[in-house]
Amino acid sequence: MTILAGAGPVINRRVSGEILMKNWYTFDIGEKPVTEENALPKISLLTSFDWQEYELLDSGNGLKLERYGPYRLVRPEPEAIWRQALPEKEWSSAHAVFTPSPEENGGHWEYHKELPKRWQMGYKGLKFWTQTTASRHVGVFPEQAGEWDWIGEQVRSAGRPLHVLNLFGYSGLASLAAAQAGARVTHVDASRKVVTWAGENLALSGLEDRSVRWIVDDALKFVQREARRGTGYDGIILDPPKFGRGPKGEVWEFYRLIPTLLQACKEALNKQPHFIILTAYAVKASSVTLYYALNELMKEYKGKTEAGEVVLQEKSAGRILSMAVYASWTSLKKNS
Repeated sequence: MTILAGAGPVINRRVSGEILMKNWYTFDIGEKPVTEENALPKISLLTSFDWQEYELLDSGNGLKLERYGPYRLVRPEPEAIWRQALPEKEWSSAHAVFTPSPEENGGHWEYHKELPKRWQMGYKGLKFWTQTTASRHVGVFPEQAGEWDWIGEQVRSAGRPLHVLNLFGYSGLASLAAAQAGARVTHVDASRKVVTWAGENLALSGLEDRSVRWIVDDALKFVQREARRGTGYDGIILDPPKFGRGPKGEVWEFYRLIPTLLQACKEALNKQPHFIILTAYAVKASSVTLYYALNELMKEYKGKTEAGEVVLQEKSAGRILSMAVYASWTSLKKNS
């Protein structure tokens, strides 16, 4: 029998420029020894402790209280099944509260204090616009900062110029992280509005001189065309939604199309790929599912696959809030 064990919450944490990695581990108490072939995958928690302009202040009762720059927002969070740690006066000080409706991604914002149409935020030299939108989203997923760091490290550690493809790129923070590190980037999203937003974030970050190509297209169709053209990417970033539509009404469904998308991505890689990272929100797939999908996809290349959860840690009670699952592959000996 193999037991999955670990000592408390386990986090990939950046301290003084280094990543300290602690993972769940496996050990065997039966006759069959654990080998590289039969060992269970290590599951990590990925986050960043380097935010200055964002905080998860508290969570609980299906909600989360966040600070985006000088403004406090309350948004729904189904994962927060515990009680709120901060007193009600802290929650009632929020500038705006998003109230969901029964339909998928439906709802509206209620404004309790004056809030600008949009405001600037920053993370490690990257600058970007934040604003409330027709949905609960605000133009940045703060929990992904650990992934931005990882992407930047992959680019800087390559020892050669990289061409990176970012699919479902949204407002462009992962693209900016890659460009900031020196990569040539192709950014793809189905929404012209968010691609324009990403371009504004690039300019705001002072990265206009970097090579970034902006594409409004269906992600699957685009990468299939790129594979036929033999473009050859060194790294690919994927953040597909559970459900979505392309600019011409193309329907995206995660479980139905993710195998096809991953295969197309493999065909669009060059002969010596450097990295690939896949993030998934609001799907039933576990990080283990993503691990095996990515590990099988990249098995012919020498590298390392890791997987886990993308998390935020509260300021109030220190609890870890899981926001998404991810898997990553890198040709580096250490997936730092």
